[in-house]
Amino acid sequence: MELGKQIKHCRQEANLSQEELAERVYVSRQTISNWENDKSYPDVNSLVLLSEVFHISLDKLIKGDIDRMREEIKKEEVTKLNRYSRIYGILIAATLLSAVPMAKWLGWWFFLPWGLLYATAMYFALKVEKVKKDNDIQSYKEIVAFTEGKRLDEIQKQREIGKRPYQKVIAALTGAVIALVVCGLMGLLMKVL
Repeated sequence: MELGKQIKHCRQEANLSQEELAERVYVSRQTISNWENDKSYPDVNSLVLLSEVFHISLDKLIKGDIDRMREEIKKEEVTKLNRYSRIYGILIAATLLSAVPMAKWLGWWFFLPWGLLYATAMYFALKVEKVKKDNDIQSYKEIVAFTEGKRLDEIQKQREIGKRPYQKVIAALTGAVIALVVCGLMGLLMKVL
């Protein structure tokens, strides 16, 4: 919430007119109107007086509803993670399922569209990893908690951090097995053609 909107909201909550508020903070009614419309900003002395009149801290007055803003940002990040994950899932499935039909239909030329499809899938995999890195989520538990709008407490977080080296080894081994299977299938495919 912008400062002007916050001042107007607090003034209305206190059932004060612009004139009444102006008298209490020693400014004109026009000045209050300018603050509420974000045409000008109160000086430090006026901010202190406003916080006293509204019975709120300077922090809350200036920042407004910071928790609501954080929630909005978190929702945007969760939406982004879910969207990129879906796109990646669809593209990687299409990549895996299209290899053999494309090879049969296009011969050796299948590597061009198939490679483009694979590169696009990897682009979205990198986008997913960027969102995860930006929000400091690595493990499955952290991802699930994040998509539900929650955060792991500090003890759980430390446990998950302790697991990360093992998770990286398992991910590397899984990637190697998948690469071997794909290479094996490609080899068989090339023998068939």
